[in-house]
Amino acid sequence: MGLQQGFVTWFVGVLFLTTLLLSSADVHHYEFFVRESNFTKLCNTTTLLVVNDSYPGPEIRVHRGDTVFVNVHNQGNYGFTIHWHGVKQPRNPWSDGPEFVTQCPIQPGTNFTYEIVLSDEIGTLWWHAHSDWTRGSVHGAFIILPAKKETYPFPTPDADQTVILESWYDGDYKQIIDDALAAGVSPRQPNAYAINGHVGDTYGCPNDTIFRMQVDSEKIYLLRIINAAMNEHFFFTIANHNLTVVAQDASYVRRFTRDYILISPGQTMDVLVSANRNVGQYYMAIRPFSDSSAAPIDNITTGIFQYTNSEGGLNASLITLPVMNDTDAMINFLNQIRNTKVSQNPGINVPADKDIKRRVFIAIAVNNLPCSTCVVGSRLVASLNNVSYVSPSIDILQAYYNRNMSGVYTEDFPLNPPVIYDFTGNLTNLNTPVEEGTRVIVVNYGEGVEMVLQATQMGAGGSHPIHLHGFSFYWVGTGFGNFNNKTDPSTYNLVDPPLINTVHVPGRRWVAIRFFATNPGVWFMHCHLERHSSWGMDTVLIVRNGKTKKTSIRPPPATMPRCPGT
Repeated sequence: MGLQQGFVTWFVGVLFLTTLLLSSADVHHYEFFVRESNFTKLCNTTTLLVVNDSYPGPEIRVHRGDTVFVNVHNQGNYGFTIHWHGVKQPRNPWSDGPEFVTQCPIQPGTNFTYEIVLSDEIGTLWWHAHSDWTRGSVHGAFIILPAKKETYPFPTPDADQTVILESWYDGDYKQIIDDALAAGVSPRQPNAYAINGHVGDTYGCPNDTIFRMQVDSEKIYLLRIINAAMNEHFFFTIANHNLTVVAQDASYVRRFTRDYILISPGQTMDVLVSANRNVGQYYMAIRPFSDSSAAPIDNITTGIFQYTNSEGGLNASLITLPVMNDTDAMINFLNQIRNTKVSQNPGINVPADKDIKRRVFIAIAVNNLPCSTCVVGSRLVASLNNVSYVSPSIDILQAYYNRNMSGVYTEDFPLNPPVIYDFTGNLTNLNTPVEEGTRVIVVNYGEGVEMVLQATQMGAGGSHPIHLHGFSFYWVGTGFGNFNNKTDPSTYNLVDPPLINTVHVPGRRWVAIRFFATNPGVWFMHCHLERHSSWGMDTVLIVRNGKTKKTSIRPPPATMPRCPGT
């Protein structure tokens, strides 16, 4: 009786959600002018490419199920694209944005209008440039409020606040990665970390600003936290306050409360905080997490959670963040994240074993290739299953859709590691052969897909935030060491796995994800540590068309940017 009642509740919830989306959708229009502007931080003035002269860029704020048109004007000096991170874009890969995957760059002096089609996403997402390292300064929040007759599945907050975590470089982001790739070395570390564009009070420049969030006593606030950093996972806390996580990657999760959160590059989290402490000023703080031997700089960046009419100074000793290499804090936090069966979420639809038609086991690695012009005679590359991704000069979507272009990509990405070794052991003297290429995974429409992502100790080891465009997927499993395909699947959580778009693959561990391939198109999959993606830790998933118009890619807009030389 209980199971039957649960099914009825779920079905009514899904029907209610569908009715809301169909009855209340609106259309919104935004104008993005992308150009260089000057910013002064750390007592130094830097010229950055930004949107509408702001860092971070303008916030998009709409309702669930709406459609958004963003006209992007390139008034800068080089081409770029923009990606709407976490928006599934059903049947519309043309507006997904990754450079030379679904489009060619918007060239200087031109513009392109993206059509962003929302479906069941709810809460906090973000947008960012998807060309080289331009996203370091070209990014902003994408807030999806409940539909007009929809409620939150938790106490309604009195207000919300977007909190964007960033890497600040004194210099041009594109030039930084261009120089590193030419030398074959790792790009330099950021000069600071920032919260909503403010570097806080810990870096020694008296002119630096600190982000302040004004709150009223006894009110409840929804923090919309976005990790827009280039290469840093972050711990986040507010001194003396509890944080209740209610959503991740635009999907509600079962509520849980901690005194810190861990958020990886690309991820978003919605967090409730009650202003229920003594009236005063409390530090908000971030610190990087790393389980890699190539650790980031262990800086703490601060903001202020400030009660109205508060007086007195701040007490830095109240900041209680885990230390940078606290893997227990990382694992303990990740283990708390579960899906929740509420009417505002899509019904949990995890592919069962019998539904899985395509299994992919991917070993994640950092490698070296010979380079006669590089600083040390070799260059750093990164790979998935020993394939280091090479970006083509014509976008893959155009080549796939038109079927009249050869040599752009091949459909032979290895579905298993070509070399089996002790992935998480001591690999000091091992350097497996790596091939460069544009090799993609192809699946049929509607197939159940399982991917196992295996972190390895090749290179510096450590965690990887892996992002898949075009989908939210179920994170069904994780474990320490090397994945065992005989025993580990029995540990999968197929009951309430989180529905996310960016999964944290911890160092020396594996994760398993599952999803149904019901979004036809060409979809990028990559590590959201930007240096790894730049080195080739990427691949592409092509989902073939189904048998009907509604299960097939939409025709391209006539205004797609032209590829260089065409």
